[in-house]
Amino acid sequence: QARSAFHLPALQRALHTGAFAAMALMHKMDPMENQGALSDESKGLPFGELIRDYEPGPETKWRFGKPNYARVNKAYFANRVKTHKDGSLEAIVSRIIKNWEVESHNISDVNQWKTMDVSKFTAQLNGGEKVNAQLMCDVGRYNMLVGETPDYSAALQTFESSNSIFSSAMPHGFAFEVLEVLSGPPTVTFKWRHFGAYSGEYTDKHGVKHKGNGEIINVVGMCIAQVNDKLIIESLDVYYSPDDMIKPLVTKTKA
Repeated sequence: QARSAFHLPALQRALHTGAFAAMALMHKMDPMENQGALSDESKGLPFGELIRDYEPGPETKWRFGKPNYARVNKAYFANRVKTHKDGSLEAIVSRIIKNWEVESHNISDVNQWKTMDVSKFTAQLNGGEKVNAQLMCDVGRYNMLVGETPDYSAALQTFESSNSIFSSAMPHGFAFEVLEVLSGPPTVTFKWRHFGAYSGEYTDKHGVKHKGNGEIINVVGMCIAQVNDKLIIESLDVYYSPDDMIKPLVTKTKA
């Protein structure tokens, strides 16, 4: 099931669907402020750690308005299972991936991307078809990394609608942590965990709404990241079961 969840044609169809028009994660964006650096709160500094340090260029414009990671940071620090020493390989890889997330999710012009070498970048799920930087930018990471499952269909969603669906399900955010780095650059292999409280409402691909029971959803996987000598990402090969993320959204519900 995990291997067959990712289909490139489905992602391409997602570009042409009219499903939903809501902006992603509007509760944490300020659409009137579409430029400028991340706040100290978004960087994690009030919690005593610098967990992301993405610096946009002077011409960079945020896709939905400047992101605010206050909520997801609170969830991250409250529920993470690993604390890595500053300067450790795990802390460095975590920051690289968090910066990649800031960029790939919030900047719509791939020419402004700098965490990736967009001329080379590819991403793939469970050994499936490779997606280049522009397609990932167009369809969004959720559609790329979930694909087709019994209760979610990337082909029916746009970038905006997919993020609206998942932010509605987990309004306090879906935090990410590196669990362990198994090999260092240039081929970085690491275990990761995504987690968030299912306290909102999930709408499945049939339009059925499911109210979460508040439990923490945990998703664990692995990634092989190819980076250059400046730690710029050239490829991401992600391995996990998308059903580990989607099935709880239709089963861990209020009676």
